[in-house]
Amino acid sequence: MTATTERAVGQPIGRIEGPDKVRGAARYAAEFQVGDDLAYAWVVQSPVARGTLRTVVVDPLVEPDDVLAVLWHGNAPRLGPADDPELAVLQSDRISYRGQAVALVVARTLEAARRAAASLQLEIDEEPHDCLLRVDHPSAYEPEKVNPGFPASSALGDVDAALAGAPVTVDVTYSTPALHNSPMEPHATTALWVNDDLVLYDSNQHPPGVAAAVGALFDLPADRVHVITEHVGGGFGSKGTARPNAVLAAMAAKVTGRPVRLALPRQALFSMVGHRTPTIQRVRLGASADGRLTAIDHKAWGQSSRLFEFAEQTAVTTRHMYAAPNRRTGHRLVRLDMPTPRWMRAPGEAPGMVALECAMDELAVALEIDPIELRVRNEPAVEPESGVPFSSRHYLECLRRGAERFGWHDRDSRPRQRREGDWWIGTGVAGATYPAMVQPSTARASRLPSGDYEVSIAATDLGTGARTILTQIAADALEVPVAQVRVRIGDSTLPMASVAGGSSGSASWGWAVTGACRALRSSSASSATFDSSELVAQQEKDGKHAFGAHFAEVRVDAVTGEVRVTRLFGMYAAGRILNPRTARSQFRGGMIMGMGMALHEESVLDPAMGAWVNHDFAEYHIPAHADLESVEAEWLDEQDDQLNPMGSKGIGEIGIVGSPAAILNAVWHATGVRIRDLPARLDKILPYL
Repeated sequence: MTATTERAVGQPIGRIEGPDKVRGAARYAAEFQVGDDLAYAWVVQSPVARGTLRTVVVDPLVEPDDVLAVLWHGNAPRLGPADDPELAVLQSDRISYRGQAVALVVARTLEAARRAAASLQLEIDEEPHDCLLRVDHPSAYEPEKVNPGFPASSALGDVDAALAGAPVTVDVTYSTPALHNSPMEPHATTALWVNDDLVLYDSNQHPPGVAAAVGALFDLPADRVHVITEHVGGGFGSKGTARPNAVLAAMAAKVTGRPVRLALPRQALFSMVGHRTPTIQRVRLGASADGRLTAIDHKAWGQSSRLFEFAEQTAVTTRHMYAAPNRRTGHRLVRLDMPTPRWMRAPGEAPGMVALECAMDELAVALEIDPIELRVRNEPAVEPESGVPFSSRHYLECLRRGAERFGWHDRDSRPRQRREGDWWIGTGVAGATYPAMVQPSTARASRLPSGDYEVSIAATDLGTGARTILTQIAADALEVPVAQVRVRIGDSTLPMASVAGGSSGSASWGWAVTGACRALRSSSASSATFDSSELVAQQEKDGKHAFGAHFAEVRVDAVTGEVRVTRLFGMYAAGRILNPRTARSQFRGGMIMGMGMALHEESVLDPAMGAWVNHDFAEYHIPAHADLESVEAEWLDEQDDQLNPMGSKGIGEIGIVGSPAAILNAVWHATGVRIRDLPARLDKILPYL
């Protein structure tokens, strides 16, 4: 780094693509111009939860000049084997859930496709269905693994004996409803075939993965499938793998010989692209009279579809948080006639920490000690179950500095002690953690004739600022100003990148970019490529986490039961912060999503229909600007050199992990009402005020 070149990493640089987004020049999957003969597709979804589709009858009044094709399992092209059965669209007469794609209409205009789809007659032999998760379900079983590959259960010591002998115990059950990702940009694909190669403009979190998955279905190697993901309007995990829209668009383009555009309507996102499984969690804690945990037992029930097993890692986070000599975690799964759950921001950690951190609050009440002090007394020196040292763990510092910043010191631990007019006021705290993951990736750095540099990697920017951060990392590694670096991402033909998920993107891609840029600097060649696979494989996976502490102040109306979050504050230890501006946005966004989880979001199931009845933003409630009063985030100056060359940890998901529990604990402190069945609606609070 020359004396005249200021380090870019650590600077609050605005998003490089920001001006294009403001001007409307940024192109999303459904906005690319691909020719005058573009056709439009509309998905027909099953109106029943289980059954057999016998035939599809096209209304004879449908204008044949408008409709190009009506595809269903009786005439759709045969696809190759799919690792994910959800991608085997229109290949079988079996209906596995309500909302499953059973037909596709392709027409010259979007209006014609939608109109024809509405007129199709589906002849279905409906069968009885089962769609309700419960702990005594006769088909519940323990999966072998939970996402993304953790053992489903763990045990250390004699938990039952420790609980039986503990002076103080807590035995509570918390439940969380199904939740839906619902990104601003719906899942959309524009597909065209060029000389028997497939081109997909697709909204996703992993262009190389989508190229490989879709290519396999059409008997094409990944290098003959070109996936372009220039901009993405949010994903939250639901776009982490190929989804049916990409396969259907490619199939329609193949049949019609035209480019085809398919954008799923908002309602379809509630069935076709995944959701967060509902959970039922039983947490038992045993402690000595001085607040030392003697036993932790966390068991979680979740659901998956008949088509595909997805087991969320709800109880895994409990394995990392607190010391206890006797501990047990486990998962039970029920396969139902429902859509397949998928990743949703902090899968497992978000609902799992609701149960654990609320149970810790209940234990603090039973012991009559401060909730922060309880956590301090149970701080582990090493990973509680594996014994592996932490690469860095500043959880207690987050709690202490966060408490000072929030103003925790004068808190009365008793509930219902502060009232202002009709409002009860309360505060709550909860811990947060998320694994610091790194995945293999490859990047290429090149010198341009102009004297500038181009860095290429098949990463994806979901709106998180990845382009900007990678530009900063590259500029520092090349020892040049940011203005001399151009970063190319969002294209499956670029060097292989890992998925934009698991809070691993910047760490994984940044490692590859750093290596490529350093290699270019040290050589006279015009281009250099760096593959981090071998180095990543040598890493010890245990002991690497980001940590944080969430603090919430709420007011609850004594007359109506309405809950308002007055203040929400997060203090984080998440490695080196690469860009304070984008980091603060990520932390705050996660906390707001956690607020939605605690107070607003709930996918309401109609068991008789096997359907989510509130499948739009009119009835699926998320926090709006009016709900946000004060949401702030700060962080410790932490750099973990054991992780990657930047010393960074992921920050995209830890913001949601503890904020719901902090809000629920604050609701109890304000009212004395303990909400164990999320969300904390006023009808659950008002009867007890």
